[in-house]
Amino acid sequence: MSERPIGRSVISRDRFSRLFSLGDRNDPSSFAPGLIIGDDDPDFPVSIAPFSSSMDNSTIPSSMKISTRANLCFPFDSLDTWESSQGLVLPPSLVESNSGEFGTGAELVPVTWNSLHHDQSLLTIGLQPSVIVLTDSPQLSNSLGLLEQALLTIRTNFPSSLIWAPGIGGPDNCALLSWMGVDIFDLARSRQSSSLGVLLSETGPRFPEQSTNEDSSMESQREMWIRAISATRSAIRDGTLRDLAERQSTSSPRSVEHLRRHDQLSFEISKQIGLSRSSVDFGKKLRCHSFESRGDVTIRNWREAISENYEPPSRQCDVLVLLPCSAKKPYRLSQSHSRFRRAIGNSRAHEVMVTAPLGLVPRDLEDLWPAAHYDIPVTGDWDNDELSIIRSMLSRLVERVGYSTIVNHSGIELLLADRLVIDTRIGGSAGSSESLERLQDAISSSFSEDSGEIDFSVRQEKIKSISRFQFGSDEWLDGCEIRGRPPIFTITKDGVQMAKWDPRRGRFLLSKSSLETMRELKLLKSVEIHPGLEWVGDIFPSMIAHYDRSILVGDEILVIQEGKLLGSARSVAPGWEWPLGPGKLAKSRHRL
Repeated sequence: MSERPIGRSVISRDRFSRLFSLGDRNDPSSFAPGLIIGDDDPDFPVSIAPFSSSMDNSTIPSSMKISTRANLCFPFDSLDTWESSQGLVLPPSLVESNSGEFGTGAELVPVTWNSLHHDQSLLTIGLQPSVIVLTDSPQLSNSLGLLEQALLTIRTNFPSSLIWAPGIGGPDNCALLSWMGVDIFDLARSRQSSSLGVLLSETGPRFPEQSTNEDSSMESQREMWIRAISATRSAIRDGTLRDLAERQSTSSPRSVEHLRRHDQLSFEISKQIGLSRSSVDFGKKLRCHSFESRGDVTIRNWREAISENYEPPSRQCDVLVLLPCSAKKPYRLSQSHSRFRRAIGNSRAHEVMVTAPLGLVPRDLEDLWPAAHYDIPVTGDWDNDELSIIRSMLSRLVERVGYSTIVNHSGIELLLADRLVIDTRIGGSAGSSESLERLQDAISSSFSEDSGEIDFSVRQEKIKSISRFQFGSDEWLDGCEIRGRPPIFTITKDGVQMAKWDPRRGRFLLSKSSLETMRELKLLKSVEIHPGLEWVGDIFPSMIAHYDRSILVGDEILVIQEGKLLGSARSVAPGWEWPLGPGKLAKSRHRL
């Protein structure tokens, strides 16, 4: 009898981490991230530990078994056991050597650093085993950058598989490893800690506190694991796993290294595999509470886009006004920015907020993710890293756009060659009457009396700027009228509604009427479904014939069949999960 695959459905996603339901999707028996336990481990509820494992070292190479602890495989009528041979495991330093004997299995596939480089069977199209085991993860964890590369390779090539990295997980790093793509954890480190009289807690190894009757028994280790798994699952569901991973990373220097190297590798490929988001649901926050937040893909992609690609409104390319940020987002809703805007009083001045960790946020983009959603501690002080990022971004922006005058109300000292820089703060607070008066005077002196607002619509230029930033072009807006009460706008052409601008979610709500235009101009990504397939409901993996790997969560994507435009859908899965990811990939929006 062939091995049966595990039933798995995605409940929530947060970058490379997923909260899975396991078993019957209508009545799941367990979930992942979760634990895998051995014969000598304490008992756990099936909801926490869906698997058990055993090793047979009597043969060379050794073999491995994983058994389900509930009916997790269709038709959900019995427990299942998967077996595999581990193959020969060479040290990571011998990566150039081909062992010739790799791990084998159907639903349980062991891999190593060596096999990821040499085992051609891993390239089989459609191969998505239930569990992939990175058997040499302890060695990779102690080698510079290898664990991050291995996990990234496995995660992006096997989007439906659960990943187990034996021997390296604990309550102190399971959120971090989950952020990097790991789904299954074992108790190896907890058993070692217990033998040494140490309690492996959520904040790292420590001695039990005698005054509260703590001990290092496996029962105590068990409680730490239940709390850690619960916190990790909750963070994935809430979209706050990054925050938890950053806090966990401080438990050891090695964990900080892992997070930083993971961030760098993720940034390098983010645009190719859709790691960021184009929009978020209302209420979503991007927490930037630590130094490590600055390395996140979302933040780095924003800084790069503003520095290298952003085009300001066409009538706002002469005078740049730098303003401090505010705790309230979007900034225009804050009292301080209301005062700034009254003092400026000229719509041709280009307002740009100076902030950490995003660097610069143009006024016309303040409703977008992550500008309208980030949350940082405010101290009023700038460190050297923040100043360096801001000055570098500003220098590049000024060079590209060609502003002639910079009115600096940010409080940051600037040195820009060949540009007039007017400091309106002079060491005072941004909201003082003296500073605001200097700001008003600087704006007045920067514009001649005849530089009126002829043929200049602020709302139209704002919408065009957003379109250029999100779609790479504003051509679809040619001939359109933009109406409505700010900040919500309706976009029409020849009396037909093309879209609405939704500032709460930072995205365009495109109508059916706009889809053909967007296709002609190649402004939206697309997915092609199999010929002859009747499109009913949402987009699932079995429907996909061709797709764009750079799809972002939140993207409006065109649905094509045999060259015909059928409608559109909104992506709920990032590009790296297409087309083999588990569950729904996109939610149906329009049908033509």
